[in-house]
Amino acid sequence: MKRNNIVIIGGNSGIGKAVAALAKESGANLFLYSRSGEGNYQFDVTDEASELQDLPEVIDGLVYCPGSINLKPFHRISMEDFKAEMDVNFFGAVKTLQACMKNLKKSEAASVVLYSTVAVQTGMGFHAGIASAKGAVEGLVRSLAAEWAPNHIRVNAIAPSLTDTPLAKQLVSTDEKRAASDKRHPLGRIGTPEDIAEATLFLLGIKSSWVTGQILHIDGGMSSLK
Repeated sequence: MKRNNIVIIGGNSGIGKAVAALAKESGANLFLYSRSGEGNYQFDVTDEASELQDLPEVIDGLVYCPGSINLKPFHRISMEDFKAEMDVNFFGAVKTLQACMKNLKKSEAASVVLYSTVAVQTGMGFHAGIASAKGAVEGLVRSLAAEWAPNHIRVNAIAPSLTDTPLAKQLVSTDEKRAASDKRHPLGRIGTPEDIAEATLFLLGIKSSWVTGQILHIDGGMSSLK
């Protein structure tokens, strides 16, 4: 990955920060965008007026990290709630991909990594909002993987289970909550940002050069084991 241009949306916290750290160790040139602007550039995925500034002419890797965790019973999820989930998780990704498409096509072997959730494949109560939005992301991944394959652009997604990031803070805010969350996973713990970052680097790198259109489940066994 040395000297590759890697664009990370949401690269200043959580999984994005961990991805940036590993990519930097690998010698990549990083272009980090976040709502706060901390790091490199300011970019708000939900703001129609916000644009990606100073993108590299050639983009070898694109990682879209913004997400949400808003768990509610279905009868309490308003249409505004559903739209908010879609804005961050799906429409923000669409906006980013359209802005980066020409630059990705200039790479000899570009890779795009998006994020889904274990809740798309494994039905979970109170997850209707986020599972619907991430389900749209999975459909986008497969469609773009097919459409962009002739341009040698690979498109994949990672579907984590609960990961110890600022976004999940309220779900693991006490020792009791963390212990309960750990116990739900067959491997006995929730994920770390580094767990997801390592998988992301694999999908960005040459070792996954024959992988596209896939949803990689990095979830401690949650989606397939009992």
